[in-house]
Amino acid sequence: MTNATNPPTSTSKSHSQPKPKLPGHHRAVTQGMSLLRNVRAFLTPTASGASSQVDLTGRGSGAVGFSKAKTEFELFTPTDPQIDGEDCLHDCSTCTVEYPRKFNVDESDHLFGHVKGFNSHLIVATGKRDWVRDVMDEKGSVMEAVGRVGVERSNGKVMLSACDLPVCKDGDEYEDDGEVRSDCLLLPAWRIVESVRPTQVDRLMKEVVDLSVTNDMPVGGVKSVVSHGEKNGIVGSALNGDANGQIHLPDVDGLQIGGGRESTQENGALSEQDPTQTSNSTSLSSPTSLPPPATSTSPSSPISLSPTFRTRPIPHKYLILMCSHKTRDARCGQSAPLLRKEFERILRPLGLYRDVHDERPDGVGIYFINHVGGHKYSANVMIYRRGDVGGGEETEEAGAGAGTAAGEGGPQSGGEATQLIWLARVRPEDCENIVRFTVLQGKVVKPNRQLRGGFDRERGLASW
Repeated sequence: MTNATNPPTSTSKSHSQPKPKLPGHHRAVTQGMSLLRNVRAFLTPTASGASSQVDLTGRGSGAVGFSKAKTEFELFTPTDPQIDGEDCLHDCSTCTVEYPRKFNVDESDHLFGHVKGFNSHLIVATGKRDWVRDVMDEKGSVMEAVGRVGVERSNGKVMLSACDLPVCKDGDEYEDDGEVRSDCLLLPAWRIVESVRPTQVDRLMKEVVDLSVTNDMPVGGVKSVVSHGEKNGIVGSALNGDANGQIHLPDVDGLQIGGGRESTQENGALSEQDPTQTSNSTSLSSPTSLPPPATSTSPSSPISLSPTFRTRPIPHKYLILMCSHKTRDARCGQSAPLLRKEFERILRPLGLYRDVHDERPDGVGIYFINHVGGHKYSANVMIYRRGDVGGGEETEEAGAGAGTAAGEGGPQSGGEATQLIWLARVRPEDCENIVRFTVLQGKVVKPNRQLRGGFDRERGLASW
């Protein structure tokens, strides 16, 4: 962020003469015109996603605009052994996944504050985990079309990613004319836009992306919604805190990690394997049942926010995005599958693991994406955390500035991404504490070594 400089003061004599006073009615007209200009400036969207200095949250002067976090400790709450226990000081000592022996990354650079800012994140399903060097060069793809239309939008810059999600929910990738169709995820709006064709990308950007909430928009503030071809309406939503101030997280105080119990998912149910295996490693206890199946408010029921596209909420409560772009850097092609395996081993006993085909509500969706920059700091892991707008965001009781836990409302409850926590230099032994503290609580275990940046829309902070 750059500070605006004051224009140089003119020393010309023509500017040194005092201005003649206007008659009263002229002053009134001038003041009225000035007021109208101010109102027009407030209502007119800027070309960039720059932070507004208008209080959109109704929470007083502390929530005015967005601020740049000066340090890694200001943006997200670091873990504290006095609050979080001694476990936050120790890596997993029993994990069986290891990086190759010659897997070396840069350990000398200071990471925080060097990622380029963006305002929304468009993630295109491709069904692949590796891509051409620049995904905008993928011939006939939605990514190529986005490159032609442009990522600099009326509400800010769009970060474009390809991911390994199946291209379409119905499995039919191609139209009769051979044009590829892809489902797209849009963050922080927390929406899936179904079956987008490359020839529709211009309308996608204008009808959906340009009118969606952005990273620098406070949660519960003003957001734009388009419905059935109408012009965007302004909808305000104030956050209501949980009446009891309690968080409702999976029980993470007894799960056996490493050589302990493992479970596999067959036909939608968990079946445990090798119950005789035990481990003396640190904690996390698995729940006795999975989250309930989707009800009539199933995320598979599309909600139209556009006259052209069918959209629906992303069903998961958390997203873990990992760079797997082997064509750009071999280390990413090595690290992503290994980290997914370790995350799965930790999340599955909790009933939270979701692969690319699993759309049960809540849980943690884990996807591979293309190049995000900083391959020399591999592995790069982006963690998005959902909050429920209007449904109350449940917060930690650990005091001011504590991390937040995503609300318990269903996927139709108006959820948006409230936090992006962008980590680097992630290794398999980090995964247990990343799940326990970062994914589930919004805290960072190793801010000095691993935190690259991100945003917190509830606190009005970003790293850029």
